[in-house]
Amino acid sequence: MTDPIELTSEPEAEHTAAPQAEAVIDLDAVAHNVRLLCEHAGTAAVMAVVKADAYNHGAVAVARTALAAGARELGVTTISEAVELREAGIEAPILTWLNTSDADYAAAIRSDIEIGVSSAAHLCAVADAARSIGETATVTVKVDTGLNRNGASAHEYPLLINELVKLEAEGVVRLRAIFSHLAHADQPEHPIIDVQRDRFVAAIEVAKQAGLTPELVHLSNSAAALTRPDLAFDMVRPGIAIYGLSPIPERGSMGLRPAMTLRGRVALVKEVAAGEGVSYGHEWVAKRDTYIALLPLGYADGISRALGGRFDVLLGGVRRPSIGRVCMDQVVVDLGPLPPTVREGDHAIFFGPGDAGEPIAQDWADTLGTIHYEVVTGVRGRTARTYSHGPDLA
Repeated sequence: MTDPIELTSEPEAEHTAAPQAEAVIDLDAVAHNVRLLCEHAGTAAVMAVVKADAYNHGAVAVARTALAAGARELGVTTISEAVELREAGIEAPILTWLNTSDADYAAAIRSDIEIGVSSAAHLCAVADAARSIGETATVTVKVDTGLNRNGASAHEYPLLINELVKLEAEGVVRLRAIFSHLAHADQPEHPIIDVQRDRFVAAIEVAKQAGLTPELVHLSNSAAALTRPDLAFDMVRPGIAIYGLSPIPERGSMGLRPAMTLRGRVALVKEVAAGEGVSYGHEWVAKRDTYIALLPLGYADGISRALGGRFDVLLGGVRRPSIGRVCMDQVVVDLGPLPPTVREGDHAIFFGPGDAGEPIAQDWADTLGTIHYEVVTGVRGRTARTYSHGPDLA
């Protein structure tokens, strides 16, 4: 059991009427997923990655839930994301790992935020900020072991280590950790994973030979945390798995529970005669007299225009096909020829955990040729975010 978590609605969800469009975040699902990841991690700690506003699930609420469920640390991309968590009263260690040399490192240092550095220039900028406010900065070195994205390259890494040795001796910075990121973790047997592991171990040894002693080292993301226990090291860094979305979809749910349900309330039910077209361009024409329902979400709210006529919603306990183009503010679904039991105000589920037969985020990803990360982070616009404990969305 996790400790009770006191939550309040976010400002955008504070209105007297029920939201027309709503992303409901099941915090019990988040807690379940974190506990599952902790089990897989064994003796290693779990850092819950809550970047991008917790993959659009709400960083503060998810962070509190994850920590209560057993995560020990938090990871974000930017300093502003980390400061937001501190301002919410969260005291757990927080790592931020993608900032330019002119970022507000002083704000991070004042807030006791661990700063990831990927070059000697980044490190020197952190040191300058530390000197300017008279405090010691805590840093983590990111080494590039083959992803060739963020992280110190093979050429840059020795320069970064040499500079770090000097700055630690000066008392300006303190090394806490060394980490890297995998390129093929969603293919657990891919040979480059072992290559990256060996490069990572070698990089740690280079630091130790220079006299540096990292408190911890970490490499695994969600996929590796669930499939490669040999890569756990001192900590794992799951992201997408915390939100219940499988990091390896072809392996199924992997025991995870999706946390986000996207739903909208029916705005209008009406009849359409046979031969009449629906929505812009009349790309869908009724073959028979039918009823339609209008739902107030569109591409401004994260429903990709490319989904037009290619997705279903769960409405009235039945999967209903979308018809016609996705508009900026609305989509239309076909209710069929019989007088409907669906009424204005009823909820239509666009995607969710799938327990009631509704679509899941992966369905949209497959249709669009993308990944479920993009589906959940793409929900936006007038969609209110609310929180629940458990799956009851009636």
